[in-house]
Amino acid sequence: MTSSLYITSNTVFNQMLGSLSGVLAKAEAHAVARKFEPNVLLQDRLYPDMFPLLRQVQVACDFAKGVSARLAGVEVPSFEDEEQTFGDAQARIAKTLAFVNSLTPQQYEGSDTREIVTQAGTPKEKRFSGHSYLLNYGLPHFFFHVTTAYAILRHNGVEVGKKDYVGTY
Repeated sequence: MTSSLYITSNTVFNQMLGSLSGVLAKAEAHAVARKFEPNVLLQDRLYPDMFPLLRQVQVACDFAKGVSARLAGVEVPSFEDEEQTFGDAQARIAKTLAFVNSLTPQQYEGSDTREIVTQAGTPKEKRFSGHSYLLNYGLPHFFFHVTTAYAILRHNGVEVGKKDYVGTY
């Protein structure tokens, strides 16, 4: 039997990282069509105390790979945050999806009750069952960063809408 957490997480991460890739492609095309440096958009943010677009993409990818790895019971791969261009951001998304899709349903067996500990050994340590970790922690954080990336682009006049955000399902 395939774990419901595998189906839920894998499906969501594929759909939403695919849509994030799509809105980034539209953003780059938007900048080229309006004759300004595309990478300017990567440093824009909604408010001064928020992460810029590029960091939103990195953190969304970090949540997708981290949640998937923890639920599958494998080590979370480390990706350096060296991206500087739209091409780099697209590569980060592709690398994240390759990792997420390398995991098998069998690795998720028992993940709904597996204990997940975040920030172990620190005052911010939290303990979750796998089910609670995915639904109450991992997915909300993941969606926050994907949504904020979309909002930054929309705020900058990139012609994206709900269909772009939702992506292919």
